[in-house]
Amino acid sequence: MTQDRVTSPAASAGASDADAARIGQMSFEEALRALEGVVRQLESGEVPLDDSISLYETGEKLRAACQARLDAASARIERIVAAGDGSIAVRPFDEN
Repeated sequence: MTQDRVTSPAASAGASDADAARIGQMSFEEALRALEGVVRQLESGEVPLDDSISLYETGEKLRAACQARLDAASARIERIVAAGDGSIAVRPFDEN
């Protein structure tokens, strides 16, 4: 006999908070590896539906964390440009 897993909304919220805290402590590389693992599991098709939903939610949190870290890194990147008069200036990377 299989046992159905029933999770209360309060328990799900607690797990969600724990996931968010754990993901927030990960480096970009750790979060990306974890996201790749989630994708592999979901693509395998061998994960039960309820677990797939939880994995998807975790994957979305990991994706958002990776995107936030990429956005922060992009904002910090600067480029050095030389003006026609020989002076040097530092400008944001995406500025022309």
